Amino acid sequence: MKPLLPLLLLASLAPFALAGDAPKTPARHPGSSMHGEAFDEGPRQAARLIPGTGDVHFPITTKVPDAQKFFDQGVGQLHGFWYFEAERSFRQVAALDRDCALAYWGMAQANVNNQKRAAIFMKEATQRRGQASRREQLWIDAYAAYFADSKTGEKERRTALVRALEDLTFECPEDLEAKTFLVLQVWDNSRHDIPLASRRMLDGLCREVLEKSPRHPGIHHYRIHVWNNQTGDRRALDSAALCGPSAPAIAHMWHMSGHTYSSLKRYQDGAWQQEASARVDHAYLIDSRVMPDQIHNFAHNNGWLVKNLLYVGRAHDGLDLAKNMIELPRVSPTNEKSSAMGRERLVELLLQAELWDELLGLERTLYLAPQTNPTAELNRLRALGLAAFAKGDRARGDEKVNALETALKKARDGRITDADAAETKARTEKKTEDEIARAMADALKKATPRLNLSTGALAELRLARALLDGRLDAARAEVEKTRDISAERQSRLWLQLGDKPKAEKLARDATAKDDQQALPLANLVWVLWEVGKKDEAKKIFDRLRTVAGHADLDLPAFQRLAPLLRERGLTADWRTPPAPRADLGQRPALESLGPFRWHPAPAPEWTLPDREGRPQSLADFKGRPVLVVFYLGSGCSSCLEQLNLFAPLSREFSDAGISLVAVSTDAVAGLHETFAKASGKAGFPFPILADPTLTAFKAYRAFDDFEKLPLHGAFLIDGDGLVRWQNIGFEPFRDAKWLLTESRRLLSIPAARNRPDPSTASLTP
Repeated sequence: MKPLLPLLLLASLAPFALAGDAPKTPARHPGSSMHGEAFDEGPRQAARLIPGTGDVHFPITTKVPDAQKFFDQGVGQLHGFWYFEAERSFRQVAALDRDCALAYWGMAQANVNNQKRAAIFMKEATQRRGQASRREQLWIDAYAAYFADSKTGEKERRTALVRALEDLTFECPEDLEAKTFLVLQVWDNSRHDIPLASRRMLDGLCREVLEKSPRHPGIHHYRIHVWNNQTGDRRALDSAALCGPSAPAIAHMWHMSGHTYSSLKRYQDGAWQQEASARVDHAYLIDSRVMPDQIHNFAHNNGWLVKNLLYVGRAHDGLDLAKNMIELPRVSPTNEKSSAMGRERLVELLLQAELWDELLGLERTLYLAPQTNPTAELNRLRALGLAAFAKGDRARGDEKVNALETALKKARDGRITDADAAETKARTEKKTEDEIARAMADALKKATPRLNLSTGALAELRLARALLDGRLDAARAEVEKTRDISAERQSRLWLQLGDKPKAEKLARDATAKDDQQALPLANLVWVLWEVGKKDEAKKIFDRLRTVAGHADLDLPAFQRLAPLLRERGLTADWRTPPAPRADLGQRPALESLGPFRWHPAPAPEWTLPDREGRPQSLADFKGRPVLVVFYLGSGCSSCLEQLNLFAPLSREFSDAGISLVAVSTDAVAGLHETFAKASGKAGFPFPILADPTLTAFKAYRAFDDFEKLPLHGAFLIDGDGLVRWQNIGFEPFRDAKWLLTESRRLLSIPAARNRPDPSTASLTP
């Protein structure tokens, strides 16, 4: 089966105006929207009708049939928290029908996490209120007050919005979306200190919608949230089965069911859902040529998948995906969510799975490179030190002990420095002695978590070193100083220290509240065997066979069970994959949803003339990387600033094996003007090409389809013609030094495109 999200319909791209026949304000500079700052951000390329965004219908006042289709699509995307694409759909509505008030209401909804932009979009909706129906006016009025940039407190605005939506459901009782958004708002309010009085009553409202629309994506999504972690997840099992299939093109809809299954300790089912989510996300990103971290839930969804894979013992697949998250292009120096999440999950997985060789092997790679974030660096040093001592490499372990001792001293010194600075500031501001004391105490308190982490990590490494040296008394002294070590790992430590009762208790503690995770359960079996309780160990092992039905049997936790296996006369593969549950509904084959990992997409070909009229093409760079910068002509001062920032680094890019090329909106004659404005006497040390027809700009999506404007763009293309990094926006990307570092990092990684995906034959019902 082919992955979801095939290209279907590209809509007409008439530019839209915000009021009357003329734009409100002129563009501030090339690349800026003529409609103002809010329209600079967000997707500026045309939407397309994507199958599988949910069976929803939200009637709007429009004479353009496609506008209604894109609006319904946008609402479905909102229900899947797919805000980036939802905004694109609503922008398409405005492109098709510039007077559609609800188009701007939709843009505001797609920016629910950005109060400033949402308020601007709602003002645009309000300006068109008179052209809308009574029902649409109620929708506009409800959210205009909620998104208003006013001094009204958030709690008051949230409470008022619920009342407004309740009024809408009474005046328009057939409006299923009013009831759906009411469910969403009541649940969301409960996360902001507004108690949800009765989940049962809210579930009743959900049932009203499902009676009319049994596969309503929003209701299935929100019901899962309503019951999640409330000891009532089982009440949303019917929605968990239908959530993904109700909007199969939206990754987060597959992800949501995983919350239900994980809360019910059904990790096999949870892992399947999270893998479905990741595959749908990857298919969409590759097909649409969107960078991963442009989607706000991407890192969250993939991070959950790594967790669930570890829960079921699929550590190697989890390791592969965590590494892929680290490999992903970072959007900017301040946006590396996936990379940070991937590294956090990587360290967690390697430690719990006891993959010491893999851990040590990654130390001098990008996966476990030193971190500027203090917490991440402390966790890295701790993990590497534990691995070194576990493998008997005392010198390497001591190196990490020394590094942690330095970090601890720095944390202690920093705490005193911060307290002194707080005192000085407070005295300068003529605070009272009590206020000065509080300021100093707050500074000390702020530094405490880092200090505790340093202390605990150091104690843990000293403990591991003492065990390696056979100094059991010293090890016992250190174990009491450790912090945040799992009961599972503590049980193994106490077994090494000879305290079998304590080891048994901790092994039982690790599974007392959750006996469905493969590694802790395997640990309990082993500890019971080691303390002489073999009959109980065998009994629990029988349960482990199903819990670890898809686990990697080469992991140490399972390898330690060899004596039990010999006594039971079992073969090497003792797993018993669980039978599919009857309440899962119909699941597609995982491979039909998309690839397991994200990989870069091919760069569009181009052939363009240089300032001498000689043609150059992307094919000329085959076999070596090239950074292509799209700029908006010699009249764009920001663009010239960008080119003059890259020019001095051209030698460093060349030394890294990367060619530089600039593509201008100018005709060939205009290229000479660009060269004349170079800060260096010799002009720019890289070719500049002419694209006056904007053919290449459009092919690379460095173009605002709604306003018919070229946009700034920068694209790192590897020697195989794959786009490894990109930036498209209303202003040029200027951080040339960071991009050089990021380019080196990305090009050091083989593209995941040719790596085989994990087998899913045994995972699909």
